[in-house]
This record gives sequence, C-alpha cells and structure tokens, in this order.
Amino acid sequence: MSLKTKIIDQVIGREKGYVNDPLDLGGETNWGVTEGVARAYGYHGPMKDMPRHVAEAVYADLYWNCLRLDDVEAISPEIAAELADTGINMGVGMAGRFLQRALNAFNDRGRLWPDLVVDGLVGPRTIGALHEYARRRADQGRRMMIDVMLAALNAQQGHRYIDISEERQENQRFTFGWFAHRVVTPALSL
Repeated sequence: MSLKTKIIDQVIGREKGYVNDPLDLGGETNWGVTEGVARAYGYHGPMKDMPRHVAEAVYADLYWNCLRLDDVEAISPEIAAELADTGINMGVGMAGRFLQRALNAFNDRGRLWPDLVVDGLVGPRTIGALHEYARRRADQGRRMMIDVMLAALNAQQGHRYIDISEERQENQRFTFGWFAHRVVTPALSL
C-alpha cells in the first residue's frame, strides 16, 4: 500500500462519516470533506450520502497532489504525512506556508538556500529547498532533521489553533482535541 493510500485511509477512518456540528464553521462534512469542497469537486448529492470513494479522490487530488507530497515523501515520509494532515485540517495553503516559513527560518539568512516566497504554493523551489534542508542537515542525523522539521511545523500549527480559538470562542470546544490529536501525538502513522 502506498503512503498516499495509507494516509488517506487513516484520515477517512478518523473522520468517521457524516457530521453536522452547528459549532463547526466548516458545516456539514462526510469523511472529513466539507460540503463546500465536495461541491467544488463535483459532488452534488446530499452530504450524508456522499460515498467514501469521492472523499478518497478529493484527498488525493486536492490535498496530496496539490502539496506535491509524492516529492516530499521522497525526502521524508514523516514530513509528507504531517503536511497531509495539516493540509486537510487547515487547508493546503496553510500547510504550504508552514513549510516555507520553516525552511526560511532554517536557511541561515539565505546562505544555505534562497529564501522562499511564503505563498503556500508548494512548487519546485519549495521542494528544492526541502531537498537542500535534508542534505545540509544530514550531518546531524536523518532522525534529527525530520524531528526538527516536524517540531517547526507542529509549533506553527499549534500557534494557529490558539489564534483560531481566540478569534472565535466557539472554537475553544475543539482546541484541546486539536492539540491532543494533531500537535502532541502524530495524527497519522506510517
């Protein structure tokens, strides 16, 4: 089973079908896919009846492929899994910005690789910088290189959850769970 298939299966398993929580600004979801995303993707039936295969295709096309996670996986499956989860939970643009910000912070003022435009679009420059990050940090060990990047991504994700909770008090209902399942404990396993 490919990492992409495994990650998508875990996300769908965790999301567990139809939900319509009145406090969730995302509105109706099925398999973790919001109604807006499902409609944009071409599904027009009732959300409670959306088949799992539609969610699988949405996750593959709109999240995995958009973030170029096959390219990220070639560098680190762990980083690819983290970006997939963040992209699904917070949007691909946010996941891309977190990665770009971390890469800029780790580039020693542009000496190790050029600064990236923090636009959330994971393209050849972002993938190139991630390759360079992995190469330049190899002397500290592969596990350390991965753990430091995961910590940087999760720190930004946690900061964003606090911002979301301060901006809208109703979100505080979800904050502990977001931290418990996405920041402290890896949301996805390899």
